Amino acid sequence: MTVRVAVDVHGADRGPAEVAAGAASAATPQLEPVLYGPHGVDAHGLPLVETEDAIELDEPPVDAVRAKPGSSLVRAVRAVADGEAQAVVSAGSTGAMLAASLLHLRRLPGVLRPAIAVVIPARRGPTVLIDAGANADARPEHLLQFGHMGAVFAEEILDIAEPEVRLLSIGEEDEKGNQLTLDAHALLRASALRFTGNTESRWLLEGEGDVVVTDGFTGNVALKALEGTIRSVLGSFRDEVGSSLLGKVGGLLVRPGARRLRARLDPETYGGAYLLGLRGLVVIAHGSSSRVAIGNAVRLAALGVEHRVVDRLEERLSAGVLSTEAGRRAAETPSS
Repeated sequence: MTVRVAVDVHGADRGPAEVAAGAASAATPQLEPVLYGPHGVDAHGLPLVETEDAIELDEPPVDAVRAKPGSSLVRAVRAVADGEAQAVVSAGSTGAMLAASLLHLRRLPGVLRPAIAVVIPARRGPTVLIDAGANADARPEHLLQFGHMGAVFAEEILDIAEPEVRLLSIGEEDEKGNQLTLDAHALLRASALRFTGNTESRWLLEGEGDVVVTDGFTGNVALKALEGTIRSVLGSFRDEVGSSLLGKVGGLLVRPGARRLRARLDPETYGGAYLLGLRGLVVIAHGSSSRVAIGNAVRLAALGVEHRVVDRLEERLSAGVLSTEAGRRAAETPSS
């Protein structure tokens, strides 16, 4: 079976040409990227669905999605909804991708909120951080579902059996955290997940836990802090190595290890993040993605299709993790 991935060529900082080149690099007989973008873009032999408009990063997401149904982003999402593609990738506005996905793909039965799942290249092995930015505000019931979504991601994509789930907080003790964290901790502790308690952000790069659960605001702040720290540390190391003759000589000796470290910490390794909880597979790539990152994002999308991530999530939810009726009541009842 050939997996078709709809790729929005707009939105990335480096322009449509970079996105198209990245998508083309991922093409195989089993994986067919389909580009959605303007006439004249070099499609590198890939199918191109010409679109008449684009959603800009400074536009209000919901308004833009409704006002521009012919935009590349919306058309690419609709391709999944209409069965023309099995997954969609975009490096455009995250808010617009969320709005378009909710409008055209809709949530899986029982899902309260979709969530962004990002792979963190931790020292002990990859860790899934969820939610990394889809929900600035969340309730304890949402975090419980995020835990189940992250567990399915870890099982199917990272091949981790019985993933360990932890809750991001300001301390490892059970009683540490705000009210949301305390209430979510109680729900996770009572769940069927392999929940082992809280973890702190300083341990994210160590890999204490296969899945780390948090609200979207906290998760996005933590993720950007990690990205900035990694970039600054690697850049400072490079500057120090080149600042003297002795440093240059030492740099030659440590270069193989430094390259391996850089490759492991490079966010482009996975290329994107899943937006989980929808009736279709959505991958959100970073706005600054290079063609390497885009290619990896397309491969990540195809991998999710092959491993039936959406079906696995639906199966887990329908098995009683949180029923539709329970979810409705939870959504209507303010958390204490």
